[in-house]
Amino acid sequence: MTSRVTCRVLAMDLRGHGATQVRHADDLSTQTMSRDVANVVRATYGEIPPPIILVGHSMGGAIAVHATCGALQPSVVGLVVIDVVEGSAMDVLHSMQNFLRGRPKSFKTIDHAIEWSVKSGQIRNLESAKVSMVGQVRRFEGEEGESTEQVSPVGEGVAEGHEEFYDLNYATDKAETTTSEASLSEPETLSAYCWRIDLSKAEKYWDGWFRGISNLFLSCNVPKLLMLAGIDRLDRDLTIGQMQGKFMMQVLPPCGHAVHEDTPDKVADALASFMIRHKFAEARSETKSSSYPFMR
Repeated sequence: MTSRVTCRVLAMDLRGHGATQVRHADDLSTQTMSRDVANVVRATYGEIPPPIILVGHSMGGAIAVHATCGALQPSVVGLVVIDVVEGSAMDVLHSMQNFLRGRPKSFKTIDHAIEWSVKSGQIRNLESAKVSMVGQVRRFEGEEGESTEQVSPVGEGVAEGHEEFYDLNYATDKAETTTSEASLSEPETLSAYCWRIDLSKAEKYWDGWFRGISNLFLSCNVPKLLMLAGIDRLDRDLTIGQMQGKFMMQVLPPCGHAVHEDTPDKVADALASFMIRHKFAEARSETKSSSYPFMR
């Protein structure tokens, strides 16, 4: 982004999703996480922050909508949501526990986690997976004799019907695990990597993340951009809103749910176009305006 337009990028890890330590890390309610966004902005920029564009993917997109609509951050001038639609998200909530149970519980190494993420289709860009999977898992150690599930990367046969729900939720009971070819001697202490956050324990918050999110998005009184992996993801409210010109939309196939990871250059171009069109930022002098279709 900073190579395309004059801007500053601030990336925060939501509670429970990164290394930040907070009280009640298991409180993943929309209200709490929306306040977290406002508190991080205030702590970074003080009481008078600069104009801000909130950008969020999947559940993060839902939190960005709640934070904007709730006026928790008055300096927000734009909203960008990546591949989160209320209709498709709500449709899959009832089956998410089964999908989470079908996902590997742990990995022998970071490389195994990266390989699984690509082979399963969760991420379709190996270079992105090498960056993002490192933050999605954490190291844990089990004493000898403990049940520590060591999982090899899954095979190719993976369904994609539920990937809209959440970027870590991509799992399937149709996936077939393959046997690792390497035979490693087991030390007295078993080292492995597990998921940083146990999403199954956050089930009570799932409904609150997505219910009513389409109308909330449409009601946000700032310029809005919705980026999707496919046009079929639009629900009725968003389809009507898009026809009425209430927001800009960019469809970026071919990619999966992790749109910003599968096609990072296209996402950056779309976001830069949005910022330039609304005069939130200026294009870098070395960047030609013809690169951004929204400017025409």
